[in-house]
Amino acid sequence: MTKEEITAWALANGWQMMDGFPSLTKPTAPRPAIVRLVLKATVASVEIKKPAGKWEKVSGAAYKDIAADAESGMPGGLGLGTISGITLLMRDNKDRMVFAKFAAPKS
Repeated sequence: MTKEEITAWALANGWQMMDGFPSLTKPTAPRPAIVRLVLKATVASVEIKKPAGKWEKVSGAAYKDIAADAESGMPGGLGLGTISGITLLMRDNKDRMVFAKFAAPKS
């Protein structure tokens, strides 16, 4: 996968751009981000914000080692499916985005 493909997948699956990174937030407090994808020139990394406010890299891979899952489209190689709580957090963020569209007043 490329940087653009990972970004498109993330934005379609509940991630939102915050400070230049596709990010996930707590469902109860939509600011600040607590998980982010750092997409550099040759590698992608998943970072989680520690309670002290410092970002900790929990996984990463070169773009050539990242492939989309055939069923879900989730980027394999980054460990998103194995990091505890990430899939639930992604679902909560995606649900919040979907329901926000329904609640938005029509002009």
